[in-house]
Amino acid sequence: MQAPDTEGTSDTYDLKTSTAEKIHKNRWWILAVVAMAQLMVVLDATVVNIALPSAQKALDFSNADRQWIVTGYALSFGSLLLLGGRIADLFGRKKTFIVGLFGFAIASAIGGASTGFPMLVTARAVQGAFGALLAPAALSLLTTTFTDSSERGKAFGIYGAIAGAGGAIGLLLGGVLTEYLSWRWSLYVNLVFAVTAAVGGIIFLTNDHRDHRPKLDLPGVALASGAMFSLVYGFSHAETTSWSNSITLGFLIAAIALLVSFVFVETKVSHPLLPMRVVLNRNRGGSYLSVFIASVGMFGVFLFLTYYLQNTLHYSPVVTGLAFLPMIALLVMVATVTTSILLPKFGPRYLISSGMIIASLGMLLLGRITANSSYIFVILPALLVLGVGLGAIMAPSMNTATAGVTPADAGVASATVNTSQQIGGSIGTALLNTLAASTGTAYLVGKTFSKQVVVEAAIHSYVTAFRWSALVFVIGGVVAGSLLKSGVSKFPEEYSVEPVVAH
Repeated sequence: MQAPDTEGTSDTYDLKTSTAEKIHKNRWWILAVVAMAQLMVVLDATVVNIALPSAQKALDFSNADRQWIVTGYALSFGSLLLLGGRIADLFGRKKTFIVGLFGFAIASAIGGASTGFPMLVTARAVQGAFGALLAPAALSLLTTTFTDSSERGKAFGIYGAIAGAGGAIGLLLGGVLTEYLSWRWSLYVNLVFAVTAAVGGIIFLTNDHRDHRPKLDLPGVALASGAMFSLVYGFSHAETTSWSNSITLGFLIAAIALLVSFVFVETKVSHPLLPMRVVLNRNRGGSYLSVFIASVGMFGVFLFLTYYLQNTLHYSPVVTGLAFLPMIALLVMVATVTTSILLPKFGPRYLISSGMIIASLGMLLLGRITANSSYIFVILPALLVLGVGLGAIMAPSMNTATAGVTPADAGVASATVNTSQQIGGSIGTALLNTLAASTGTAYLVGKTFSKQVVVEAAIHSYVTAFRWSALVFVIGGVVAGSLLKSGVSKFPEEYSVEPVVAH
């Protein structure tokens, strides 16, 4: 009887072993590369905001056109995230990551060199598209690289801190670049991040090996992209017009219909874009909702506190950015500690729900602002409390949201996290802007117009936004407490994370 041929099996085992050893050896370098890419994507949502007035003056475009520099990025990024995540799963995370980085860099260079509005808005849309490739690939690389629970906690603590603080870092960087160089450098700076991360990715990352590559779910792609586009555009349109506007309502209704159709299709196709097993797990589903709700609420900090510091207290863009630094520092510390030490012991339920309540308290503290509030005694305490709250929400949520998925689903699970964050931010910006604007307008009714009254109306609108944000976080605390589980999560064996095989 002929002995079985074990040569191929032996070669495969050796390959898996050497790959796992290489990944383990380079894991902290991989974290640095992924974190740099994630920082670039997150801060790009806000770094351009501070530069917009200068760009508008230089390129001579209207106020109506100005919003499209932000909206164009958000539309392409939000609508293509799920597709980007599945592309990473199907064609390899390293390849998708590198292509995303170079595409983002090229689009940034074109945007920085823009000679007019059409060129700039097109570059921003292309940036968003490559960002939709890059962001899920980055998070899924982290998911498949860190499989040890203690090290995974540290890695996700750092990554989650960047996701939570990236917007504030963007405000600081945008202020420095615009004030001391040019608005164009708010785009050119991405070349530094992208090229550095790409070189690191080429050196330290390994290619995925796919024995079987399933077909891409084209109906799912069309429905998901259409739904996300309609959601982001609908909320952006509401921000500039009204919630009762026919176009706003049309896009929001279309988004709901497309989402329902998407869920139905995903339960029927053999190779779904978003397998329902990814989102129907109680902890993962609760984590996606937590990221979404926190993103709705946290824009009350970055958006309206920026307005208050610059327009009311007359801080420069650079000083405004520096004002956020204590919050960022505390957020990073709390995110690292909670994810590496507390999450493995107590699970996500009490950690994330407590973070929501603490963030709500921070928002209420911001509601104490006046026309001449002290930074040390009024603003700083609120920012420190917010740093603790957001640190306890974002990193543990992202860790839990990607825990227990197979390597084959890591990209789309990561994309769902990014989608939750992006859609939450879009809704938060539109909803809070509308509430603030209507409150400010109502305050002026019946009053004699003066500079002091205008300032009081603005502060009244900011306080309203902060209080609504506080309510959003309270709702988040209830949702997290109801859905998430306490204690260490136990996933089925077939959903455990394993190192990716390279070739």
